Amino acid sequence: MLRTTITLRTLLGFSLSLFGLCLVFLYVVFQARFLILGPQITLDPTHPGRHNQPVVTLVGNAQNITRLWLNDRLIYTDRDGHFKEALVLENGYTIATLTAEDRYGRKTSLEREFVFMPGTLYK
Repeated sequence: MLRTTITLRTLLGFSLSLFGLCLVFLYVVFQARFLILGPQITLDPTHPGRHNQPVVTLVGNAQNITRLWLNDRLIYTDRDGHFKEALVLENGYTIATLTAEDRYGRKTSLEREFVFMPGTLYK
């Protein structure tokens, strides 16, 4: 009969190796979180839906992107992902569509609706 003996040194070495592998795995998942999440767009909610001025400035942040479009027009962000872009409103109803793409081709979109009513007292 073959008898195996597990020493304290062997058990401790195995435990430390397993703990080290778990730490490496958690670190890789933590660093890959941006790749997993994909592109994200955040738009500051400072604008109500109705306006009496024909120009609205859209301010927001885009993360994990390579390209960003506002109504199919390429716009740019700073290093931190912040953007500030003017949007000219048509008389009546306008939809602003922000679309972001990451380096793997994944896309996300965000839409905001605006109503331009000249001569009204909306702010």
